[in-house]
Amino acid sequence: MIFGRSERAKAPVEPVTLKILVAGGFGAGKTTLVGAVSEIKPLRTEELLTEAGRPLDDLTGVEGKNTTTVAMDFGRITLREDLVLYLFGTPGQDRFWFLWDELATGALGAVVLADTRRLEDCFAAIDYFERRSIPFVIGVNCFEGSARYPAEAVRQALDLDPGTPVLLCDARDKETVKNVLIGVVEHAMTLGTRSRQPVTTT
Repeated sequence: MIFGRSERAKAPVEPVTLKILVAGGFGAGKTTLVGAVSEIKPLRTEELLTEAGRPLDDLTGVEGKNTTTVAMDFGRITLREDLVLYLFGTPGQDRFWFLWDELATGALGAVVLADTRRLEDCFAAIDYFERRSIPFVIGVNCFEGSARYPAEAVRQALDLDPGTPVLLCDARDKETVKNVLIGVVEHAMTLGTRSRQPVTTT
């Protein structure tokens, strides 16, 4: 059977799949972010906070939180017919950091989700990605009732390189989260293009 041009054009597209990490401090909204955009039921590994863990868990600013991610969150979002992102939310507490190296393997880039009430919680994740040359953007989660700061003020407070994007979002809102994820992909592609440019000598 001979297919016409229109039939050939309808051949299924094999999507490119990319791995994105969602990191940040305890209670920054990582699980919420993954759940807001995932087109599948997110895989969550949340457990109730216990009295045994109370001395280890800093609840300052997130006193109402009663669960924590102990391994990862996992979700998937299709940005285009030919582009699918797999999202891996990392655990935010220090005692689960041994999982980060495994989760980071093969990642295109990362979102460091920031809570301006606990901005210092971002430093560990920023340092982790900088040391491993993994492209990342800062997603400032605009919590209800929290102070709003311009992106440049957050950049200065975190002592970021000028080229690191700082994007405002609401981890509960699919569209603003999608914008952050698109920002990660674009930032990683920009850095990848620069690294492939030939070095010229005079």
